[in-house]
Amino acid sequence: MQIALRDKTLDLHEGELFDIPRCVNYKPVCPEECTVRLWEPKGTCNTGNAAGY
Repeated sequence: MQIALRDKTLDLHEGELFDIPRCVNYKPVCPEECTVRLWEPKGTCNTGNAAGY
């Protein structure tokens, strides 16, 4: 799995954890199917609910 940030792309492997600081834009990218767990604060707007601004 990859996490695309504005200035770089991080490669994450099974079992790894990366903490993205508050107010940093990111995009998870998975070229193959994978299972991930993302925690975001309640009320965070994402592409799944972007129309709900």
